[in-house]
Amino acid sequence: MTTPPPQGQNPFAQGQQQPYGQAPAPAPYPPQGGAPYTPAPPAPPARRFNKKLLRIVGIIVLAIIIGVVKWQLGKTDAETTSKGSCMHNSGTQSDPDLKTVDCSSSDAQYKVVEKFDNTSDDSKCKNVADAEIAYYQTGDSHDVVLCLKAVK
Repeated sequence: MTTPPPQGQNPFAQGQQQPYGQAPAPAPYPPQGGAPYTPAPPAPPARRFNKKLLRIVGIIVLAIIIGVVKWQLGKTDAETTSKGSCMHNSGTQSDPDLKTVDCSSSDAQYKVVEKFDNTSDDSKCKNVADAEIAYYQTGDSHDVVLCLKAVK
């Protein structure tokens, strides 16, 4: 009695020849003589903005905006006026409260001849032509000196 040949092999084939139309057998896994296959680590997920950090930055920006607006709204007319503007004193001679008015208005009492920022030295108006009154204001924002002349 004869033993049947093993499955998948041709007992009559010579050497390592492959039968016609068949692809050669794949190389054994892992490849001989090289390092074994190591998978690449997965790519890290795309970074998203940290919501907590975004909120903190938003709060800081909002606080700065509120501070600037509050500072601008807190300025007096004497601080925001410019040379050539007209003013009206809503206060008294000893406690003036100057407001900017239109020069064609009947409320216009004084015209700003010169303005000095960041100083309270009202003697600077002595050297200004046409200056009749020196008004100075010191405050939270900054100091200012206005050299005024009466509107007739």
